[in-house]
Amino acid sequence: MSLDYFASLGPHWVLLMLGDAIRYVIFATSFWLLLWYALARPLAGRRIRSQRPPARQLRKEFLYSLRSIAVFSTVSLGVTIAHHLGWWKGSKIAAGWGPAWFWASLMLMIVAHDAYFYWAHRLSHRRSLFRWVHRRHHLSNNPSPFTAYSFDWAEAVLMGSFVPLWVLIVPTSWVVVDLFVLHQIVRNTLLHCGIEVMPARRDGRPLFDWMTTTTHHDLHHGKVGWNFGLYFTWWDRWMGTEHPDYHRHFAAAVRRPLPDPAGDPVAA
Repeated sequence: MSLDYFASLGPHWVLLMLGDAIRYVIFATSFWLLLWYALARPLAGRRIRSQRPPARQLRKEFLYSLRSIAVFSTVSLGVTIAHHLGWWKGSKIAAGWGPAWFWASLMLMIVAHDAYFYWAHRLSHRRSLFRWVHRRHHLSNNPSPFTAYSFDWAEAVLMGSFVPLWVLIVPTSWVVVDLFVLHQIVRNTLLHCGIEVMPARRDGRPLFDWMTTTTHHDLHHGKVGWNFGLYFTWWDRWMGTEHPDYHRHFAAAVRRPLPDPAGDPVAA
């Protein structure tokens, strides 16, 4: 590779970082303003915790998230270099597989990321790794929309590696990657928003119980050691790591107490 090519990586890195930063700022700020202020009164009954995190925490989360975005962009340069060397032609291959593969690859990417996140997340909670990998994120005991990317350096590398690894292994359109990243930041921000936005059934359980909820992830921040999943509840249930009182906490957040086995309502 020529010196001119290496020089061109700088502007490309800036563009990658700007794209991620803009998405993060738009969604984190929008959910913060919408849920915490514009809809504060109608959503007051769905607040998971009585107190909001302090402004100092939000500022720190924002700055650490920008650092994580810089790490994501650096890791993503690997795909750019692989493309330049002719090692990666996944987007062209994916285009030839038609619209069915377009949507199938998006669904597969989301499901694969959920599995990747679950096991990477559990690994980062090992005592020998937690301090170096995951401690920064858990300093936000009471999370906010800005917590989504508030990572240590090592965790930013770990979380930022999924997309480059996926596209280097699985033929995937760049449009699919963009849709995946959009889905990821929306779900990630909502999981940390502190307000339960998922619909509930009449019996107080989540309407879509196979999907994680804000309560599900908020419990992870408040009671470390449970609820490691990102998009789906599958892995936590398969591996026995879902908090045993998750449904009761969800029912409390949506103000619909669960019935006990005898059929009488039990306050959550």
